[in-house]
Amino acid sequence: MAKTVALEGPALTWARDQFAQYYGSTAIPPPSRLERREFAAFPFVTDTTMRRHTTLRSPEEFRRFLVGGVPRHVYYSTAYYRLPAEPTMARKEWLGADLLFDLDADHLRGAAALDYAGQLALVKTRLIDLVDDFLLGDFGIPPEELTFVFSGGRGYHVHVRDARFLPLTSPERRELVDYIQGTGFDARRVVAPRHLNVGGEDGADGRRRSTLRLQELPSPDSPGWRGRTARAVLALLDRWESGGSAEADLLAWGIPKPHARRMARVLFQQGGAARVRASHNLDALGPLQEEFLEAVVPRAAVEVQGETDAPVTTDIHRLIRLPGSLHGGTGFRVMPVARDALEKFEPLRDAPVPRPAGERVSITFQETVHYPWGDDTLDGTPGAEGEVPTAAALFLTLRGEASLRL
Repeated sequence: MAKTVALEGPALTWARDQFAQYYGSTAIPPPSRLERREFAAFPFVTDTTMRRHTTLRSPEEFRRFLVGGVPRHVYYSTAYYRLPAEPTMARKEWLGADLLFDLDADHLRGAAALDYAGQLALVKTRLIDLVDDFLLGDFGIPPEELTFVFSGGRGYHVHVRDARFLPLTSPERRELVDYIQGTGFDARRVVAPRHLNVGGEDGADGRRRSTLRLQELPSPDSPGWRGRTARAVLALLDRWESGGSAEADLLAWGIPKPHARRMARVLFQQGGAARVRASHNLDALGPLQEEFLEAVVPRAAVEVQGETDAPVTTDIHRLIRLPGSLHGGTGFRVMPVARDALEKFEPLRDAPVPRPAGERVSITFQETVHYPWGDDTLDGTPGAEGEVPTAAALFLTLRGEASLRL
């Protein structure tokens, strides 16, 4: 749930007024099956305790909930209940739940070293991988059954409303997550051994016949994890060839230095990588193919593992942010985004609430900040004063990075 910076006094009143203006002037569509869902909210008060088990039976009640309550954070259940206002799950009588995938920068490989803008860019890339490779690709979910929503913070939600998934239990949803994350998958097993006879026939020319064991990658066009692993190995070779980091990576993966140097030499000085790409087998590496299989293939497969927050997907009683609402930690809109618009969507440009041009608010920076903001940047150091657009002032105030000079 939300990580909320406490506000009080004039700052609390001003921020609540900004949210009230938005909810009073914006027609937010209610979610489907409105009367079967539970709603919950954090009010705009110093005490940030969640208020939940709310039932909204009509679009009019839904609008009053937002306009009259002015919530700082608002959520609704992905589950459908016969009696959603009941205070316990058992008494609510669960009827099914949308399938939900949540990608947040808190849980992504490599995100910790990035700033906020970098995290937003990374999570969008991983979202597109999840959707195109797994949901549309391996799972075959019709595109019209998917809704993509920027969370207003550091991630995205994918809502799957395909009726086939509604009755899935938590363990069944866990199986989907395990498949996406490659849990229990051994990439080495998709590389098939091929045996090649070398030497003459026994007794025909005095030489004994021997068998050479070769390792063959599956076709990159193979379905599921077989093709995904092959594509990952070939992509790794391309990256090494363009970036020259093969030896350093091999050393980091535990291959002894003489072997790492030899493998890099065979791959890129002796043309081994080109032959692997052309033939999809590892015999170009000679005696190093087994070491490549054991150390490199599994590492390549890690790079194509899907990412999603498993507890969110497996929780059949999950509360999720309401699309169209405002995020109480940023002031950004929780925005549905069409699939064909994802690549161009920029949260720091597109998610703030539009305000009249030239409208600005005086602030004092409490922290060092640097954010790209539309066609400009937000820059400040502790104690510095400045005037910034209203949406930027709301963003910095809600994050505790600036205070208002009212």
